[in-house]
Amino acid sequence: MKYLKAILILFVIFLIGCNRMSDKSAEESPSKDKAVRKYKMEMEKKRKKDKTDPCDTLALKEFILENEEPGTYLLESDKTLTYNVPKVAGIYYKNKKGKGKYIFALIAKSKKGERLIEPKNVIGYESSFINLDSTKLGTAFFYLTLYKCTEDSSFAKIWEAEVPIHGGFNKMTLKKWKPKNILYVELNYEAGIISGHRNYNFFLIDGLEKKPHLLETYEGLVHKRTLAKINDDKYPDYWEYRFWEDSTSIRIRDSIPFYWDKKRHLYVTKVNRRWTRKY
Repeated sequence: MKYLKAILILFVIFLIGCNRMSDKSAEESPSKDKAVRKYKMEMEKKRKKDKTDPCDTLALKEFILENEEPGTYLLESDKTLTYNVPKVAGIYYKNKKGKGKYIFALIAKSKKGERLIEPKNVIGYESSFINLDSTKLGTAFFYLTLYKCTEDSSFAKIWEAEVPIHGGFNKMTLKKWKPKNILYVELNYEAGIISGHRNYNFFLIDGLEKKPHLLETYEGLVHKRTLAKINDDKYPDYWEYRFWEDSTSIRIRDSIPFYWDKKRHLYVTKVNRRWTRKY
């Protein structure tokens, strides 16, 4: 019986050791991560039917792998159904005034000093709670990035704009703000904490190749902010809502207009001078 107990104890110690080794293996080193991604891309190249476009998303992935910091990934949109094939979070845009292709891409970068992120861990509803404690799975920093692919099939990064959130990405859409006829990229994120969603809207105020202007809108059970035109400048504004809530109902109490103060680089309101927002 004593021998059996000793064997069981040794077996438990062995299992704990295996689990620790497994965890360490999961936190892949940058060199191992790069080798795995390179191999997958080679396999993807072999399966690819159309090999005529040198500026496709596979070429962009290769450019990112070779030129960005380790642990940097081109993301995919969340799957709408269980068996759907996810789409790459990239939008191709043909500039009528110039040559070459532009690609709006959502990039996730791993925080230095932590384990490399896994893209699947920052996409979808479940990952929206990662903002509460993101260090165990690595911390992701999102960037909307504009790349340009020229006629000689070489990529260049024009700009990158940080998205102030760590998880919950759903999809990206290119839209137009009708009041001023301005293009903007809407990044939609699931937000389980507010029981709703957040949109990070990047407005191309000064043209395609200038860094965009960020405005956040959102909607949840007792959270709401909607896009608006409060004054007549070229910057988008918004309404921020206040709610009444009790055990029987939730009702909108008030809406407050915020507009962009170009001198202070903040959203402000005449309702209260101390109420300011960065985006």
